[in-house]
Amino acid sequence: MDPTVTAHNGRVFKRTGDGLLVEFRSVIDAVRCAIELQSAMPERNAGLPPDRFIEFRIGVHLGEIVEETDGDLMGDGVNIAARLEGISEPNGVCLSAAAYDQVRDRLDCRIIDLGERDLKNIKRPIRAYQILPSEIDPAGSVVPNHSVAARSAMERSWLAVLPFQNLGGDQETDYFADGIVEDIITALSRTRWLFVIARNSSFIYKHKSVDARQVGRELGVRYLLEGSIRKAGQRVRIAGQLIEASTGRHIWADRFDGDLADIFDLQDSITTSVVVAVEPRLRLAEIERAQRKPTDNLGAYDLYLRALPSMNAYTRDGFVEAETMLRRAIALDPSYADALAALAECLVRMTLNGWAADKMASTAEACELAGQAVAIDPENAAVLAIAAWAYSTLGVRFEQSLEFANHALALHPNSMHVRSFCGWVFNYFGESLRAIEQFEEARRLSPVDPRSYFPLLGLACAHFFAGHFEETVNITGRILAEVPTHNVARRYRAAALGHLGRLEEAGAVIADILKAQPASNLRSSRTSVFRDHRMSELYVGGLEKAGLPD
Repeated sequence: MDPTVTAHNGRVFKRTGDGLLVEFRSVIDAVRCAIELQSAMPERNAGLPPDRFIEFRIGVHLGEIVEETDGDLMGDGVNIAARLEGISEPNGVCLSAAAYDQVRDRLDCRIIDLGERDLKNIKRPIRAYQILPSEIDPAGSVVPNHSVAARSAMERSWLAVLPFQNLGGDQETDYFADGIVEDIITALSRTRWLFVIARNSSFIYKHKSVDARQVGRELGVRYLLEGSIRKAGQRVRIAGQLIEASTGRHIWADRFDGDLADIFDLQDSITTSVVVAVEPRLRLAEIERAQRKPTDNLGAYDLYLRALPSMNAYTRDGFVEAETMLRRAIALDPSYADALAALAECLVRMTLNGWAADKMASTAEACELAGQAVAIDPENAAVLAIAAWAYSTLGVRFEQSLEFANHALALHPNSMHVRSFCGWVFNYFGESLRAIEQFEEARRLSPVDPRSYFPLLGLACAHFFAGHFEETVNITGRILAEVPTHNVARRYRAAALGHLGRLEEAGAVIADILKAQPASNLRSSRTSVFRDHRMSELYVGGLEKAGLPD
């Protein structure tokens, strides 16, 4: 270690038997030295039995120190660095926030935010960051090390957007292609469940012929988005494809044409089209991957993903199964905002369908979970949208639900899920036309989504309160053909048929409702909360005409 420390302007000021304390002139020197030391260890351990491997941790901090007369250093700066070493993964490097801020834009490696950590004998929590261990393969490429931290990070959905190939070769088109890629990276980065590699890392492959598997290994990503651009006069054609890096399998491919007359509008249009196409397909690919994995090896993220298809099935058993997995996910990571929000959604849906064992307790817990999720991740559009929907659906915090919905739409207007949840908020506020706009846009954004029933039901509801009862009957018919267990769709269908005077058909739907929910009656229906009492009168009045007993 000593020659490496010296090469990076370091000074060893204390040895502790199984460790050492080193002072550096700068943080970047310290971190580069730490990475070089750790990168060399696999070669030194080569050929040894596992019980003879040397694996160590490194902590780096920037702070005040006091030099003693004998050259020793003391103070919190030293103590914090030592404590960070203790919480680092084996073969890893752990940085304090003070150190991380100095090097965050100067390192080409992946770093995990560990959040605030309580360190022994340190008065206040310290925010910590973990540099993922890496090693050099025989070909000289940096590949992920199979440490606990590395495996943990690789369980998340990492995507790299590679520079698009300029098939024309002119510099003007090159600039345009780079701009498109930067916009796509920025837009996809708003998807909080997806981790997108920064431009500086993915652009090292510009003007290079790449192999998907090699790039996946080198960047540590699961998916690659690549494309090409071809220009002819004022017309431009962009082709894109989404690839699973480990297999080279194509998940999605499409092309987009446009006119360069207004270059910025064209960039915005192409970016929106790509993001709208890629996000739902990535989510489906991740769900399929999670379902293939053995249950006992799943972390919080995979439990969350496995819960989604159970919720999509829209059956009582499906929601019970989803609830179990989401509670397990939250037990593993209590600060997992997406899982908290998903559990809130699950409880609300069970309550609405009459499947909750204790309606009041389920309602209270759903509101609490939604509030926790927003507090943990207030800039997560999906979390905000679910919280807004939960509050308005349960008839609580109406004004806050509208605030959350507007903020979610501003953050991520290209998400089918955000549009759908926010459309429901406008429904409960009596803004039927605005709600219809959201649901129509949601369907346009993701026409093949497995949860297409959700914006469809919102659309049926919006048309109902706008007085378009025929539309409600038509749409709920499509929903029930797809999801026969959807009791909420049955209710709106029965109410619409009641107002249309089609009482025989309405009676048949009421019979199905009572078969699924024997305790259903007008009294319980009057507890449905709308911000405008006239909406409640229209809804309950339709059910009464349809024949729902009092």
